[in-house]
Amino acid sequence: MKNTALTETHKALGAKIVPFAGYNMPVQYEGVNAEHETVRNSVGVFDVSHMGEFLVEGPHALELVQKISSNDAAKLTVGKAQYSCIPNDNGGIVDDLIVYKIKEETYLLVVNASNIEKDWKWITSQNDVGAELKDLSEDYSLLAIQGPKAIDAMQALSSHDLSKIKFYNFVIGDFAGIDHVIISATGYTGSGGFEIYCKNSEVKQIWDKVLEAGADYGIKPIGLAARDTLRLEMGYSLYGNDIDDTTSPIEAGLGWICKFNKEFTNSEALKAEKERTPERKLIAFKLDERGIPRQGYDIVDSSGKTIGNVTSGTMSPSLGIGIGLGYVPTVFSKVDSKIYIQVRKNAIPATVVKLPFYKG
Repeated sequence: MKNTALTETHKALGAKIVPFAGYNMPVQYEGVNAEHETVRNSVGVFDVSHMGEFLVEGPHALELVQKISSNDAAKLTVGKAQYSCIPNDNGGIVDDLIVYKIKEETYLLVVNASNIEKDWKWITSQNDVGAELKDLSEDYSLLAIQGPKAIDAMQALSSHDLSKIKFYNFVIGDFAGIDHVIISATGYTGSGGFEIYCKNSEVKQIWDKVLEAGADYGIKPIGLAARDTLRLEMGYSLYGNDIDDTTSPIEAGLGWICKFNKEFTNSEALKAEKERTPERKLIAFKLDERGIPRQGYDIVDSSGKTIGNVTSGTMSPSLGIGIGLGYVPTVFSKVDSKIYIQVRKNAIPATVVKLPFYKG
């Protein structure tokens, strides 16, 4: 297992460390529900330095990004970011990612930790256009400062007006005494805030100053378990759970990041799938009775026939009810449809709902 530059810091803070995507990562400090509420109501800081960062540069950089990603990166201007996915040849998804336009002819691709090696092999294999590629994953750290009080708590650490950084925008500037860090607003929690990309050698100073600056606002370090409940309340897909090499972006509800005004990997097949309506869809559901849906549980119909499975599920800390995502035949995917979740011996009734679960 690899360590982040802050692993020893997390241990000193009493974090429970678990293996995750090849790294020793803090899963929780004081408990999932308490950490979840901290982010929803005030401000918390996550170490997500396990994420991968690839730099794509040169006169053919955009050409490669356009080829491997489903969204239209030609629309990006410097200082803007874009959610996208990397389709494979078989209708599935290599990974989902965020594309940052750093400057003209320079793009940063931020990919999932568990897919760094796979993504790198895929992207380099597709690079027949001569773009320059660098894997920065081992050298860079990433902090996510999330919550409604994030901007007020952190403003003293930067000369940039943090309130002016709109969702899916970023600046490169000073933060916590370090120059040239990326300050971006591409949060994964639904409660506002921003992310800091910096070198491994700089992250301890930034981490310490973030906790110091946020002390009056009740800031706390937050683990990956609360990150999962926060993202699920927003209905954000998690790679490996809700999307993977076998799920198409169309059936996963990600048709909005597939721009068919350009060619990209498998675009013709995905366009045809979108036009004919997929056979199954990723749905969001709430349990009508008490219970906790878990990944892998069967979704059944009124006669008890298995029609799908839960891909993500939890007891929502904000709502106090069981919520989840899962794939079902399209006929069961309409909002207000009734389904059942097989929780051990009990088929618990559930209702298909519109996302997000949590509306702060």
